[in-house]
Amino acid sequence: MLVSTSELESHLNDPTWVIFDCRHDLVDHGKGAKLYAESHLAGAYFASVETALAGSKNGRNGRHPLPEPDQFASFLALHGVNKDSRIIAYDDAGGLYAARLWWLARWVGFTQVALLDGGWQKWISERRAVTTEIPVARPNATKNAPTVDTNMLWCADDVLRRLEKSDSLLIDARAVDRFRGQIEPVDPVAGHIPGAVNRFFKSNLNSDLTLRPVMDLHREFVALIGARALEDVGHSCGSGITACANIFAMEYAGLSGSKLYAGSWSEWVSDPLRPVARGD
Repeated sequence: MLVSTSELESHLNDPTWVIFDCRHDLVDHGKGAKLYAESHLAGAYFASVETALAGSKNGRNGRHPLPEPDQFASFLALHGVNKDSRIIAYDDAGGLYAARLWWLARWVGFTQVALLDGGWQKWISERRAVTTEIPVARPNATKNAPTVDTNMLWCADDVLRRLEKSDSLLIDARAVDRFRGQIEPVDPVAGHIPGAVNRFFKSNLNSDLTLRPVMDLHREFVALIGARALEDVGHSCGSGITACANIFAMEYAGLSGSKLYAGSWSEWVSDPLRPVARGD
C-alpha cells in the first residue's frame, strides 16, 4: 500500500508502474495543475481532483461526488493502466488527495495501488529528480471495464438509518474546529453529522508526512471503533476526499471493510431536513 521514495525512483522507467500526481487545493482549484506544470516526478500524469477524481455536481450530491465508474476506468485506461499495472499516487498534503485515487481505483477493480510515502515533500527533501516534461500517454486499448464494489460505500440514507444504532460508527476526518462547527470555510452550514466521532486525518501522519507505524494506527483505530464490526464503520469529511485518507490508514493497519460516505458533509447539508450537531 505504501511505496518508498527510493523504490519509486528505481521504477521510474518501468512501464508497468503508472504514476499520478494528485496535488490540489480545495480553495484554489487550479493550483494542482499549476504546480504540476512547474515540476513533477518523471513520467507522472496529472490527476485532477475536480474532474478525474470527481463526477458531475447537481447541488444535492456534495462538492466531490464520485465519478461514474466507466468515466474513471476510462481515465486510467487513457494513461496506460491495465490490470497488471502498479498504480502509484502522490500529493503534497499527506496523501489526502492521493488516497482518493487509491480508493477509486480499488472501487473499480484495481488491486495494485499504492501511495508514495511522504509524498512530494519527502521526494524534494531528498533532492530526487523532477521534470517539467509532460509524458506521452500510452492508452490501454481494453478500456478497463470496471468491476465496481458497491459494498465499499454508504449513501446518505444508510447514514440516517444508522444514526441511533450503537453498533454503527461514523468517523469524520476533518480538522477538529470544523467538526465542532467552530468554523466552516467551505460549506454553507457548520457542524457534523449527529453521532459521528472525529479523527483528523493528520493524526495518521508523522511530522514529515510519512504514515505512522502500523501498530500505532491499529491501536488507535481499535480504541475508537471498540467492538463494532468493521463493515459497520463509515467515514466522512467535507466532500468524500479526506475520508479516504482515514480509510487508507485503517486498511494499512489491517482493519479492512469500513465504508466511505462519499457525499459527506457537503451532501448532508444540502438537505435542510437532515439533522446537524455542533460541539464534541
